Amino acid sequence: MWKCEIIALAACAAILQPGCNREKAVTYAATAKPEPEQPGLFTVSREQLGRLRIATPRRADWSVTVRTTGTVDWDADHTTQVITQVSGPISRILVDTGAMVHSGDALLYVSSPDISAAIAAYKKARNQQDLARRSLERNKELLDRGAIAEKDLEAVQAAYNDAVTDVQNSLQALRIFAISKQELDQAEQQGAPISPELPVRSPIAGMVVQKLISPGQLVQAGQTTCFLVSDVSTVWVQGHIFDHDLPSVRVGDLVDEFNASIPQAFHGVVSYIGAMVDAPTRTTPVRIVTPNPRGLLKKDTFVEAVIHTRTKKNILAVPVSAVLRTTENEPFVYVEVQPGQFAQRLITTGEQQDGKVEVLSGLEDDTKIVAEGSLFLQFAESNR
Repeated sequence: MWKCEIIALAACAAILQPGCNREKAVTYAATAKPEPEQPGLFTVSREQLGRLRIATPRRADWSVTVRTTGTVDWDADHTTQVITQVSGPISRILVDTGAMVHSGDALLYVSSPDISAAIAAYKKARNQQDLARRSLERNKELLDRGAIAEKDLEAVQAAYNDAVTDVQNSLQALRIFAISKQELDQAEQQGAPISPELPVRSPIAGMVVQKLISPGQLVQAGQTTCFLVSDVSTVWVQGHIFDHDLPSVRVGDLVDEFNASIPQAFHGVVSYIGAMVDAPTRTTPVRIVTPNPRGLLKKDTFVEAVIHTRTKKNILAVPVSAVLRTTENEPFVYVEVQPGQFAQRLITTGEQQDGKVEVLSGLEDDTKIVAEGSLFLQFAESNR
């Protein structure tokens, strides 16, 4: 009986032993299975790592860049009104809007009795001066011969001095009318007819940007503006600076200006910063003197301006090649979380200089990022 029980227990052990071995094998297999990747991580093989360059963001001192907008205006220091010096009807107009003129060029003619009277007065004064001069010369000879008293010569001398003064006064009137030397020489010719026309000349060289008169129009001396002439080789860009940017901007800062309709960029200099704040916009006006090659910038043209200030700031920067965009157009970089494992990191970017992008938030100084090969990494991740 006892032997029979031992035999039965041995048989049961033989049956149960294989099942126990199978359970241990299953448990071992489960523990030996590789752990799944963490959500958001992307593993790169050793071969692919060779295409990447890992780096850390760099600190740098950059000049503060201020972006603003502005409108083009004529250079007020080289823009002037052309105003007639006499009253009368316009007899001839010689130029039109857009004409390039030199300083002293005649722009129109005004027919006026004022100029006729001024030339006639000058001629009379010259005749009286010539007469007084000849009388003075004769009286000097008479005094040398003892034919007259010295007081008689003094009276003749005084008459001659008065004649010279009259000539200078009448000549000054002609100068006010901007009579040219050629016209003055013609006026001195005895018997020559006196022309009632007076040319109105350009005071500066430049372009006729406005024409404000018409043929036959009656103009008033010192009041009627006939033309506006401006040297358009240089223009003013009137910009506006917000309060938080104002401390960074100084006179002499260089400015780049752009217009979407003009393929080339323009380069100016800040020449004036306003002393008042515009109440509706809470901005301060700034003037940018800008060379205008070929006159491409017209008055009231809208431009975008980038002011490169001399104020420095310490920033965190990464290479431009490291920054990519999500489908929502948000900037991101690939960071190395562990050796061979990478994840996308959204960042906030700022200015861009010399192939670097300013990082405002999203990265620390010691964060390892993919500096080169980000596009390859993005392609590989999208196809896994």
